[in-house]
Amino acid sequence: MKTPFRVFLLSLCALAANGFIQAEEPLLNMKELLDTGTLKVKVLKDWHTVRGSITTRQKLVSISVGDLLPGREYRVPVRMIVPSGRKAKGFHLTGGHQQSRIERDAQPRGVEKDLLEGGVGLVYTMVQVLAQSGQRELGNAARRKFAETLNPRYSIQYWGWPAALVRAATTAYAEKDHFEPGKVALSGGSKNGASPSVAIIHDKRMTAVHASVSPIWDSPLRLCDRKAWDELRKYNESYVEKLKKKDPGLRTSRLLRHAFLGGTYGPVYNDEALDAGKKWKDLEALAARMADQVFISRNLKALKARKVDLLFQPGTHDFVAFDIAWGGKHHPGIPLYLRANSGHSIREKHPAREKDEGNKTAFLLNHFFGGKDALLEPPTVTTSIKGKRLTVTVTFKPGSRAESGRIWWMYDRGPDGSAAYIRETFPADQWKDMKFDAGKNAWTAEIDLAADASRIDFFSNHRKTIRHGSEKHSSYLSSPYTRVELK
Repeated sequence: MKTPFRVFLLSLCALAANGFIQAEEPLLNMKELLDTGTLKVKVLKDWHTVRGSITTRQKLVSISVGDLLPGREYRVPVRMIVPSGRKAKGFHLTGGHQQSRIERDAQPRGVEKDLLEGGVGLVYTMVQVLAQSGQRELGNAARRKFAETLNPRYSIQYWGWPAALVRAATTAYAEKDHFEPGKVALSGGSKNGASPSVAIIHDKRMTAVHASVSPIWDSPLRLCDRKAWDELRKYNESYVEKLKKKDPGLRTSRLLRHAFLGGTYGPVYNDEALDAGKKWKDLEALAARMADQVFISRNLKALKARKVDLLFQPGTHDFVAFDIAWGGKHHPGIPLYLRANSGHSIREKHPAREKDEGNKTAFLLNHFFGGKDALLEPPTVTTSIKGKRLTVTVTFKPGSRAESGRIWWMYDRGPDGSAAYIRETFPADQWKDMKFDAGKNAWTAEIDLAADASRIDFFSNHRKTIRHGSEKHSSYLSSPYTRVELK
């Protein structure tokens, strides 16, 4: 019995040495990323006074995030901004900056000015493709290596960008004469919504995320479920065939093989990995391994225990956040705001969209300073059908105060992740204001259903005014996105 077992162990070692087995390590090694001794800080401009509408102290450095490839260092710039004459308590961390802008002294305005006046600092870094920071060749090499190995450490989207945010926070807190521990909120859109959502799962110093047009949950497409992908391909082929009958000259490559639709956590890397010799089961294995590491939906209990604040704006037609119907069904408690007909590259603005929405400002001010006004919490949705009329009831918790209610709907929308899902927007005339029932703290609407409809998708938006000093900001929260089968 001992000899076969020994052979088995030796076989495992051989497999591991050849890269077939990867240890189930955390995506982000926090001990490594919290180590100030490995930042390799290069001071580009030391602490100095910057005058403007608010006087600040600022410092610009370049830091090492770590090796994206063995022996190949990945670096990012970090600008730190604190109120003049005192330490900042905590900070707002953002990565959506360009090299030319981050190199210039900042003149904070809007909510950034409000945060500084309240004693909260700002930390800027760059969460961008590496070409924008002069590291194009490293970015290309890492992309090739990731496709060959499916090792997330070689992925800028899995490891590099979230690690950059963690290292920027480490850099700021190393400046003990200028920062003291406090809340750390992150915000941004697209890669700058996805990367904070990963970073906050791993970094317990981080306390809030406001993210737009970025992944949130672990739908079957994201987990590389083969059945879901086959069904999506068949649907898209049928959909494109119908479009080409109307327009024979239509270009269909983007509809059939979109760079993002279906991607686990950003761009679709499936074909590159398959071309490099990987199998579909390898894609499934990586997605399963990454799910707990990157999806907010897999970490809600732990984040709630840490009292983390969350607000997501995935867009109703976004090709990165392409699965709101699945999310609405399986994670109705995650706070969302859905602006009708919004998302990457969506230009058709809905006439009934909210024009006074100030969610990020309200969210950040409420997170750092609190006050009498709490943001709305996700409501519950119930529906009933009588004849050809759908009644929708959106109920808030007792004591919460939604000031408005408006509902949008669409018939027979294409499935999550499909070309139709992105292309076909909510019609301009399919919306209405809802009625408020004070006794039930509920908003209701009745929709006369189209005779030939097979299903209906809908969501509602609700306003609450958040006050900060003499300022008022309109925050909005959506009901869970809901799909009702009619036949």
